[in-house]
Amino acid sequence: SNQKGVVHAEASAPSPLVNMQKVKAAIGHLIEADAEKRNNGTSLKGTFVRLAWHCAGTYSQIEGDSGCEGGRMRFDPESKWGANAGLGKARDALEPIKAKFPLLSYADLYAVAGVTAIEESGGPSIPFRFGRIDDVNGENSPPDGRLPDADKGGSQRTIAHIRDIFYRIGMNDQEIVALIGAHALGRCHTDASGYWGKFNSVVLFAESICTIDVDIPDFKMPLCTLKIGIID
Repeated sequence: SNQKGVVHAEASAPSPLVNMQKVKAAIGHLIEADAEKRNNGTSLKGTFVRLAWHCAGTYSQIEGDSGCEGGRMRFDPESKWGANAGLGKARDALEPIKAKFPLLSYADLYAVAGVTAIEESGGPSIPFRFGRIDDVNGENSPPDGRLPDADKGGSQRTIAHIRDIFYRIGMNDQEIVALIGAHALGRCHTDASGYWGKFNSVVLFAESICTIDVDIPDFKMPLCTLKIGIID
């Protein structure tokens, strides 16, 4: 299916055997319980959005393959990609949900975790349906390099790189800016990206279309004042 990040994630067929509202409620309770345990203002919300995006972000409109279908991120080689550093924690955190809903595929679980995180952050209700089928190994994983790097050594090189990545998926510049804006949810972690803290650096990306601001409680800054990188 043509999966543009989280919002456009689709499925081949709905599963009548898994109650989506119960799954979302369980993920919401997990996020809340984890946040209370941390008691430091952080949560799994940003991590789950990143998990869903990195799962879907391998999709290639040109090749017509990859994306969340297969749930291959839990296998080598995708689990060991540098771009997916730190996401083992997110996958492990979701194991109790998988155990509670054994008929739910990992592919659907990773995607709906991101959907739920956005909705739990006060974002819009995102159309979503189950039906992705898991692979049994990582043999069908695409080559490494389909996910964006945080920094290519200069703003123009980074912008060109980001465009290469997202154009392959089928996104335009406005959609790219909107998705990059999700980095305002959560923060950087050195063990995942080499960066630390909130995104607060300015990156001028496609300046002519940087006109979108975020009106979601957990998103604190305009989309066009964000540093491109990895959230957790």
